[in-house]
Amino acid sequence: MEQILRKISLFSGLEPAVLQGIASLAVTKSYPKNAIIINEGDETNTLYMIISGKVKAYLSNEDGKEVILNMMGPGEHFGELALLDPAPRSASIMTMQASKFSILSKDDFDQCLEQHPEMSKSIIAELTRAVRRLTDNVRSLALMDVYGRIAHTLLEMAVEENGVKIIKEKLTHQDIARLVGSSREMVSRIMKDLVNGGYITTKDKQIIINDRLPPAW
Repeated sequence: MEQILRKISLFSGLEPAVLQGIASLAVTKSYPKNAIIINEGDETNTLYMIISGKVKAYLSNEDGKEVILNMMGPGEHFGELALLDPAPRSASIMTMQASKFSILSKDDFDQCLEQHPEMSKSIIAELTRAVRRLTDNVRSLALMDVYGRIAHTLLEMAVEENGVKIIKEKLTHQDIARLVGSSREMVSRIMKDLVNGGYITTKDKQIIINDRLPPAW
């Protein structure tokens, strides 16, 4: 468990003794695909650290319209705000694959923080990164058109392997539409043009970026 916690950005800079203390308090739990872990508005106080699988954080309305805020996989976490602020959950979380989590309650977290106050530095650094991500997302939604948001999202999600940029997440056009706040039809048209132009290739539901994406569509 200590090795798993070391991969979690919230705890990556902590000493082995601190990680051992956290590991002794965390509980491991598994969920099937499409399980709702958190509902927006829930009053919970638990931190979830992803061991395996994939989840999405999203907002939805009564009509079923959904906007994906983020997709997360192994080594990432969610629910950290509930450890610091008792307000209801600000988004829903659903598994996109069968997933396993290491779970830490607020009481246990507070105990760790009291015993190891140096953890506060890691928490502040992680919250700072979260604010920057939020600012970047707001900038994208406010200042970019649909194509700009799609291009920005693809480049942000891509990782480089052997000189090739690839998006390992198996995204549908509906997934991308929910990530950028657009319709599936518009996303499909733009993605088709990018494929036809040779800018991207899709293989096994993964997206490969072949060339620099055009500045506009």
